[in-house]
Amino acid sequence: MMVFPLVGNAAEIEEKVVAAGDKSEETALNLENPLSKDDAAKATAQIWESFRQEQSTERKKELAAKVVKAAGKEMKYLEKSFGEAAPGERSLFISMHGGGGAPARVNDQQWQNQIRLYAPKEGIVVAPRAPSDTWNLWHEGHIDALFDRLIGNFVSERGVNPDKVYLMGYSAGGDGVYQLAPRMADRLAAASMMAGHPNDASPLGLRNLPFMIFMGANDGAYKRNEIAAEWGKKLDQLSKDDPGGYEHKVTIYAGLGHWMNGKDVEALPWLASHTRNAWPKKVVWHQSGRTHDRFYWLAVPGGVAKRGQTVRAEVTGQNIAVTTEGLNELTLRLSDALLDLDDPVVVTVNGIEKFNGKVERKARAIQDSLNERADPSSVALGLVELKF
Repeated sequence: MMVFPLVGNAAEIEEKVVAAGDKSEETALNLENPLSKDDAAKATAQIWESFRQEQSTERKKELAAKVVKAAGKEMKYLEKSFGEAAPGERSLFISMHGGGGAPARVNDQQWQNQIRLYAPKEGIVVAPRAPSDTWNLWHEGHIDALFDRLIGNFVSERGVNPDKVYLMGYSAGGDGVYQLAPRMADRLAAASMMAGHPNDASPLGLRNLPFMIFMGANDGAYKRNEIAAEWGKKLDQLSKDDPGGYEHKVTIYAGLGHWMNGKDVEALPWLASHTRNAWPKKVVWHQSGRTHDRFYWLAVPGGVAKRGQTVRAEVTGQNIAVTTEGLNELTLRLSDALLDLDDPVVVTVNGIEKFNGKVERKARAIQDSLNERADPSSVALGLVELKF
């Protein structure tokens, strides 16, 4: 009989065990027991529901106040709902305003306008208000955590499908799309950049994220128009070199400047036509200045991620081939959605075999995945920890 698992970090579990006695201790110990494929599916559903219920009160408070809290910051937002969807199948469009490097009243005006720009056939459009008024307001380090919390709130409490989350942004918001989309690609189904500038962003992380660029041909400030065209060429080359990856669409409107007269609304049906693949067979993970510890089915221990590190990993049958640059530790977060955990898995790193054997499904891996991220679609069932 499968025992219902506890949810929480190690310290929280220990407190629950002490408070509840032997029965809870047995539950905690069973987090380490191997699971069959069917039991792993049941455990995932149970742990997710337990996690959702434990988090529900606080998440509902944030949703009612239209504010998210993370990384020591608060982020307000406006929202509008369009169309209808089955329970758990809602789409979420995150739409970032322009401004930046301006007085708060200017950025407030941009924010109030942003919620009026886009109306999909179905979905919830959320226009967050950047927590700061700096020039880089949408790609400061705290934004990633705030967006993670925002997505988690809507998935947990508002019926959003975690595989139908889309990112958009205009002007300074477009700057944010250039920066955030590659480093948060594993949270998104597709992204669209409108009239922004990439600064130092790299497109490498967009391997599995459909990406749109909209720009006015006369939008010459900071060479936005030229750089948009250059990014189109970069994505063309990446797609050519890696068939099946880097899907993109670049539209540069002749005769238009920074304001594209609303023509960029054509992004919406293209975005909505895509659904995230949380378990792509091939992953390219490139660390920017704002590092992450987890990307698709790859992870690194805390403190290991450094700017400029790149990992390429590909699954062929039961074989996983990994190449790394600037990294000597890596964790593979595996699932039957990626390969068959009932059969042995072979892992090579930079051409050298580092693992050959079966990977056990465990409730501990499921719980840790959900503690890291309120994303039931990307739950790992088993882990392979590598040092090389």
